[in-house]
Amino acid sequence: MTMISEPDVPAIELGHRETVPGKPSRARMIGVIAAGALLVTAINVTAAVYLYRGVNDLKTIEARLDQLGQFEQRIGARIDTVNNGFQSRFETLDRQLQASFGRINGDVARLEQGQPAAASAPAPGAPEPSMLGNTTVADASAAYEGGADPADAQPSFKRKVAPPGPNPSYQRIQQPDGKVYYKKIN
Repeated sequence: MTMISEPDVPAIELGHRETVPGKPSRARMIGVIAAGALLVTAINVTAAVYLYRGVNDLKTIEARLDQLGQFEQRIGARIDTVNNGFQSRFETLDRQLQASFGRINGDVARLEQGQPAAASAPAPGAPEPSMLGNTTVADASAAYEGGADPADAQPSFKRKVAPPGPNPSYQRIQQPDGKVYYKKIN
């Protein structure tokens, strides 16, 4: 290998380099990039931790909401049971009230005809006769034609007492918003 040398040109030293003014050094550039990467990594780790906590909180809330739905179903079932109990009590009271009104109407009808109400009233707890008040005009006219004296004949028919109506039923109606209504059906 041939070397050309000029005595006027200064020799170049390879170990020491001069920096150009206005241009950053490579070590400084690598340090800035490393610091930036470290900052982005710290932000990503922090975001991942908060996201993980948020997902766990969301799962916990969903589990509580599922429990709340089951609790609502249990409460609804208990309320329906209570409603049915009240309805059956009201129906029983209604039947008893209708029976009492029927007895009162029968007593009033007997009093209007001049019969003592206490003498003809059945004993409490004893069943009422099924044929009471079911005498028709045809039966009375047959008794009259049978030779009974019209002056002595007292009409044998009585005013018909309306029996209590059928036991009312209730239809349960649940609306989409969860409200429950009961409609009376005859």
